[in-house]
Amino acid sequence: MRIMQESQSFIIPTTILLLALFYTTSAQLSPIQPPSTPSPPLPQPSPPATAPAPGFNTVPLVPVTPTGAPTPTIIPKGPTIDIVQILRKAKRFSVLTRLLKTTQLINQLNSQLVTSSSGGLTLFAPEDSAFSKLKAGFLNSLTDRQKVELLQFHTLSSFISISNFDTLTNPVQTQAGDDPQRLQLNVTTFGGSQVSMATGAVNASVTGTVYSDNKLAIYQVDKVLLPLDLVLPSKAPAPAPSLAKKGLPKADKGNSTAADDSSTASDDGSDGKGLPAGVSAGCSMKWVNNVVVVGVVGLVSGVMI
Repeated sequence: MRIMQESQSFIIPTTILLLALFYTTSAQLSPIQPPSTPSPPLPQPSPPATAPAPGFNTVPLVPVTPTGAPTPTIIPKGPTIDIVQILRKAKRFSVLTRLLKTTQLINQLNSQLVTSSSGGLTLFAPEDSAFSKLKAGFLNSLTDRQKVELLQFHTLSSFISISNFDTLTNPVQTQAGDDPQRLQLNVTTFGGSQVSMATGAVNASVTGTVYSDNKLAIYQVDKVLLPLDLVLPSKAPAPAPSLAKKGLPKADKGNSTAADDSSTASDDGSDGKGLPAGVSAGCSMKWVNNVVVVGVVGLVSGVMI
């Protein structure tokens, strides 16, 4: 009995120890695997880029400011779009920039861009090489008014996108005026991407886009658009209306007495007979009346005496 109790006291702890070793070994041999993550989908191949249609370059030289940019806390006082700054960034319109500043037309154009009722602006910008094709001294020969007219002839009072050139009606009216004879501008499109212009004095083509948004479009042209008004001879001033003959002008009142009196005497010779020298015919009746009054007074005096 004693031996059995000792054997039981030995078997029970041994069994517990073996079980503990078994579970420890199983845990080391079979570690817990982390959960598997799904593999990302394979990228789809992008479609091949299509080649642009032939014509002028539609990629703007000056990109538009992103609309998603954060709004500054300080609101600028001036206009958000400055045409001169855009032309300077393009680095090929120094002559045009100088003309816009010296004529102060740039102030008017920038003001039109911030006006709510304005339909936008379209500017045809000749590059510096286009101005070099002009006759030597041509710009210096223009007056200030003619320089303003030249710049306004390159400006339309509405925003025209590339795809809307074919909607224009010829002759296109510019800011220079609506004279169809001396300020004509005819626009022709070919295939939607080729635009040519004729003024009657020069033929030009649009060669690229400088800037374009929903308010302002600036297109580069290869020649200066000269209106006929600056090439043809100036209009002769209208002749002054001829004055109708109205006779000789009347003399003043003081000098006309003698002439009137002498003409009266020549017309009626009987009134001047027997008058003293120096007495005009116009005074004949007054002289006769004085003689009668003197005679009557002398007669009355003699009777009273």
